[in-house]
Amino acid sequence: MNGLAASLLAALLASGPAQADAVEEDEAMIDLAWDSGCFNCHDLDKTLRGPAWRDVAERYRDDDEALGRLVATVRDGGSGNWGEERMTPNRRVAEEDIERLVSWLLTLDARDETAD
Repeated sequence: MNGLAASLLAALLASGPAQADAVEEDEAMIDLAWDSGCFNCHDLDKTLRGPAWRDVAERYRDDDEALGRLVATVRDGGSGNWGEERMTPNRRVAEEDIERLVSWLLTLDARDETAD
């Protein structure tokens, strides 16, 4: 894991105690995101070319159909939901990995709100 990935993982865990399974899942998802090129345009906490993942989680937290729409956007690309910047298609990443990543990122805010 590179220094930025370690910093991102530390930021996830800084808000309170985490269970071992959650830590392992966070680390695996951050590694998968790095390997998939997600962090070229996204960050957990700040807007880069694309929105911060915590902002995505906040916006779509109560949307039961968000997972399918976001997976399609990651796979096929899209624009207009977060400003003028276009998200390029990411077809080199397996569909199941995209779904795992999107499912995980949608939990970020909920996980933070329950941590003390």
